[in-house]
Amino acid sequence: MRAAGIRYADSLPATWLAERLAVGPAKIDAMRRVGELIAVRKPGSIEWLYPAWQFDAWKPRRGVARIVSAAREAGLDEARLYDLLTAPLGLRRVGRRRLVDLLLEGREDEVVEAVRAG
Repeated sequence: MRAAGIRYADSLPATWLAERLAVGPAKIDAMRRVGELIAVRKPGSIEWLYPAWQFDAWKPRRGVARIVSAAREAGLDEARLYDLLTAPLGLRRVGRRRLVDLLLEGREDEVVEAVRAG
């Protein structure tokens, strides 16, 4: 687990994201609820934060909805999904390669399978 001060540092508040995407905050929330976006909350907060890496040219990256669906099927909550996607890969955790890096490379099938495995 990451230190509290840097957890979700790569994430954007819904209000900022809504302005950038030129949609209302309610649209962003609706996209989160139906599984089109990944969102997390800091402990004790009511504000949803959206990891920036799930966007490509300010549109949800291909595969995000499949990843959220796989996480929901596996019973993973938002925080656990985020941790799984951003944790270093491998038993020795050498280097900084993460599942999210595979997503950025377009290897969504591998990410979905890893999320299903939990």
